[in-house]
Order: sequence, then C-alpha cells, then structure tokens
Amino acid sequence: MSTPHTAGQRILVFSHRPGIRESIITAVGRRPAVDIGRVTYQEAGTVAEVIGEMDAGTVDLAILDGEAQPTGGMGLCRQLKMEISECPPVVIAVRRKDDRWLATWSLADAVLVHPLDPLTAAETVADVLRTRRLPVVRG
Repeated sequence: MSTPHTAGQRILVFSHRPGIRESIITAVGRRPAVDIGRVTYQEAGTVAEVIGEMDAGTVDLAILDGEAQPTGGMGLCRQLKMEISECPPVVIAVRRKDDRWLATWSLADAVLVHPLDPLTAAETVADVLRTRRLPVVRG
C-alpha cells in the first residue's frame, strides 16, 4: 500500500559539508515528480540534528551523505533503522558505485551515486516516497 502524495513532504538532507547538501537538494529538486508534488528540505550538519529531526517524526524521507565526517551516513542509517520503529525511508549518497553494497548493509532504501544525475536522483527519491508504507494504526 502506498501513501497518498500531497505537497509538503519533508526531506532531511545530512552532510557535514554544506556544498554536498546543496548538490543533493539541487539534484532532487523541489518537485521530484508530478504525483509527488513539492517537497521541502531540512538540512542537518550533525548527527545530533539528524537524530533530533528523526525522533520528532516530521521527516518523510532522509538523504544521508555516506562520506559525512566524523560519522558517515551509512552507519547513521543503520542506527536509525535499528532504533526507530516506523523509521522513514533513507537514501544514501555515495561517492563510488562500489560502495553500494555498504549502503545495502546499512539498510538504506535506495542509493544515489555522485556525481548526482538530476533525473536519476529525482526518480529515485520519487520512487522511495511512492513506496513508503503507511504506519499501522491500532485501536
């Protein structure tokens, strides 16, 4: 089951380098696909910011820099997936195609490879947002 897509889905972008965050946002764009609508971005430069945003439950998708320092996005992704029930989808941006296997280990929902191709980046993010599951509501 996929979620209804409305404007205003929130994407968290993490890297310790502002230029990397900017390149990710530019590649994905403000409207990754017509059926997704416009997205908004929240930038994070530290692990503490990422954890705070994810714990707040206001993130629809996170894009993490696999090369971030001192803690990389792959290790952070694995931590988030293990610690947060109903963890939003996570996309990892890596520098080398050969690092895709590490992104799989991290439990990432998808992988982007630098240099980012805007068409591929937007399609990947849109696909992940489309397949995001609705949370189970009991009661």
